Amino acid sequence: MTPTTPTTPTTPTTPMAPLHPPLTPLLPPLTPLDDLAENAPGTALRPRIDESSAGPVARALARILGRPADGDSWRKGAGGERRVGAELDRLRRHGWHVLHSIPLPGDVDLDHLLIGPGGVFSINTKNHRGKPVWVGDDAVKVDNGDPRPYARRSRSEAERVQRVLGHYCGFTVPVDPVLVFVGITDLKVEATQLRVRVYREREVSSLAPLTGVWTPAQVTRIHSVARHRRTWLEA
Repeated sequence: MTPTTPTTPTTPTTPMAPLHPPLTPLLPPLTPLDDLAENAPGTALRPRIDESSAGPVARALARILGRPADGDSWRKGAGGERRVGAELDRLRRHGWHVLHSIPLPGDVDLDHLLIGPGGVFSINTKNHRGKPVWVGDDAVKVDNGDPRPYARRSRSEAERVQRVLGHYCGFTVPVDPVLVFVGITDLKVEATQLRVRVYREREVSSLAPLTGVWTPAQVTRIHSVARHRRTWLEA
């Protein structure tokens, strides 16, 4: 037999890093028109309220018949956002920044965004005045009704915000989802693997003492990106 010559094993090559890392996208200078820090809670719902609002006669008739008038659901949502917004605004004295009614593509909006030394939180407000609420891992029941995907949607929203902020900040920005219920009679959380923080409106103050996640410079950077309307145009 003809002897075979042993082959020398090849050494795996490590892919070369690019000579120039991708640059962080730049936003144009902030103008008053693009400054979302000026938004009041519920701002994004005002056009929907105006478009769907019934006249005074129709609203009076709806009350007599015990039916919701056109625009009632939007007014209810805006009222909930104002209440939660007022509670969040109290956190400013503890070094937090709060943004309200951030418009997103697809005719939706982010109710509130909280940015501070203890992290970044996307906050979804649900106004179910006078109703009890039960929260499981992936579903929420209001007044023992059908399951609602509030928790799943809150997680999806937080992932969306995290992707956008990381894109413009140039570093990863973890975002925690938060559900806040307004005016409810009882809140029962029976989840074992829930990845969403759940509060009543007065309980959001428990976020104030959180710290150790971001430096003041990082907080300023994240806030400067988040407050710019153009940040969210392709979110």
